[in-house]
Amino acid sequence: MIRKMICIECPKSCELSVDIEGRTVASVKGAKCPKGIAYAAMETETPSRIFTATVASVGLSLKLIPVRTNKPIPKKDILKAAEEVRKLRLTKPVRVGDVIVRDFIVPGVKLLATRDVE
Repeated sequence: MIRKMICIECPKSCELSVDIEGRTVASVKGAKCPKGIAYAAMETETPSRIFTATVASVGLSLKLIPVRTNKPIPKKDILKAAEEVRKLRLTKPVRVGDVIVRDFIVPGVKLLATRDVE
């Protein structure tokens, strides 16, 4: 099966033709740099994304505090991540980069505040 995709790893935005056998990449055409080949393999075999959301707060200057993961999580776990974020309530001020949850969904992934909130 051939899957078409646009590589987003560098500004070249290469148009890739990825030959997929089963769940594995057999070949990649159209990549103008090695990043394209790696991107095609990652996107086909283990797609993942940085997760961004907002967490509710109680008694702080904002009702919703923006957060994101420090590393990508598997795309299949995005809905689970959204469910977990809905359960959270922040009651203490946070600074950009403060860890809200350690080992969020995947061991080693942190959920971080992306805005200062008093």
